[in-house]
Amino acid sequence: MTDDTFSDQIRQYADRMTEDAPSALAGLFDLTAQRLVRFSITITRNQHDAEDAVQAALMSTVARPAMLVNAQSPWHYLLRMVRNESLIVLRKKRRWTLGMGIGDLLAYCSSDGLETEDRNREVLKALRTLPSEQRQVVVLKIWEELTFQEISEVLECSLQTAASRYRYAIQKLAPKLAALHGESVHHG
Repeated sequence: MTDDTFSDQIRQYADRMTEDAPSALAGLFDLTAQRLVRFSITITRNQHDAEDAVQAALMSTVARPAMLVNAQSPWHYLLRMVRNESLIVLRKKRRWTLGMGIGDLLAYCSSDGLETEDRNREVLKALRTLPSEQRQVVVLKIWEELTFQEISEVLECSLQTAASRYRYAIQKLAPKLAALHGESVHHG
């Protein structure tokens, strides 16, 4: 499914919210939740916090569906909303937990894009070692298949910053993932 088709589907659900909010919200949730939670986990590092952030973003669309209807790219706008809600969840959690861990990224395993649960755990474990900014770019680039321009818009950073975060992340991930599979890494 292309990004434009996906955005069009999101726009249609948002447009229906004024007529039948429960049904439209359920459709929007079914369409986007797995991908949004996966992205949010790169920020919150915790499945439950990520789900809370996604729920807050989706509830905002019920209150103001015109935001998505009128957005140039509803999918990118929704990703940005989830990112902002994830950052809010983190700020609140940091205020209240004072030094407690913020969860285990490995608790979450997506079912699309990776062949096995073991490989998924390995990739997520390696991802967990990256700084949050780099994790976000990797998920948006690899799983969401966004361009660096689109990533820069979602993350509100420059195109060069998005590309360099990705490059640094891949440089860090490549040897870790290769080591997990007993392969040597050649940089060309």
